[in-house]
Amino acid sequence: MDAMRPASILPVETRGLVFETDGRRLIDGVDLVLAHGPVTAIAGPNGAGKSLLLRLIHGLIPPTAGRVLWAGHPLDDAVRRRQAMVFQRPVLLRRSALANITYVLKQRGVRRTPARHQAQQALSLAGLGHLAGAPARVLSGGEQQRLAVARAMALTPDVLFLDEPTASLDPASTLAVEQLVRKARATGTKVVLVTHDLGQAQRLADEVILLHRGRIVEQGSADSFFARPQSPQGRAYVEGRIVL
Repeated sequence: MDAMRPASILPVETRGLVFETDGRRLIDGVDLVLAHGPVTAIAGPNGAGKSLLLRLIHGLIPPTAGRVLWAGHPLDDAVRRRQAMVFQRPVLLRRSALANITYVLKQRGVRRTPARHQAQQALSLAGLGHLAGAPARVLSGGEQQRLAVARAMALTPDVLFLDEPTASLDPASTLAVEQLVRKARATGTKVVLVTHDLGQAQRLADEVILLHRGRIVEQGSADSFFARPQSPQGRAYVEGRIVL
């Protein structure tokens, strides 16, 4: 390994992860290891706890019990700077598309000229170069989501969390976002994707984690999961039936 390159923050591991609110246990004793490499899809029916689990791993909210460890260590500022998250509804600044990216790069210590160059590259990667000067908040929903993903990728994170990134998008916009996910994976970024879309999980995932009622009921390679699900919930999910 290059002596100047930071040690990997992976694997990220959850141990007995629990989240409770108002007397309800929404995440129930999740033990999970996410390693470098494959695109991991966290799938399952609505209300399974997928987005909540992602937020717990990312560090947005603290667990009620259990631990999240990054390469054996608790989350700290150094790890936070090497991961990024994109939400179902993108959070964009009241600035141009280009400025949305240059701002976060400058916050990471990138100087003005290289930040602008990197931001332009990120926009081009997302097919948004022609919209660099447009106000981010007047872009279409699909363009806004591509901008949010491009902004996250510009930070060159070790881990990119995507929470239902195409849930409200049309097919063309969904395809454009999925192409960005593949580009992120090609750069070596670990992608963890929450989706309820069976087809999207089939198209993008190398590994599938099936969550149901706050518990992991199945985890394995995407090929095995879609061909031969091992759990009753997995079989129902793959067959398009209601997961009970």
